[in-house]
Amino acid sequence: MAKKKRFKKIYSQGALKPKEIWVDTETGVNYFYYEAGYFGGFSPLLDKDGKPLISSVDEIEEV
Repeated sequence: MAKKKRFKKIYSQGALKPKEIWVDTETGVNYFYYEAGYFGGFSPLLDKDGKPLISSVDEIEEV
């Protein structure tokens, strides 16, 4: 049985310093990923009230 991917990349911009948005397929929480050289970071995206930005898990399309 194939294992379901936990995270899906839904947005990508840039080649040398990629900026990406990933979605947790179990919770719908959106995360921002940034990489530059040996540095990188993965952080939840927040709405105007400081709560995690959540996508509908059924509508997630991988890039």
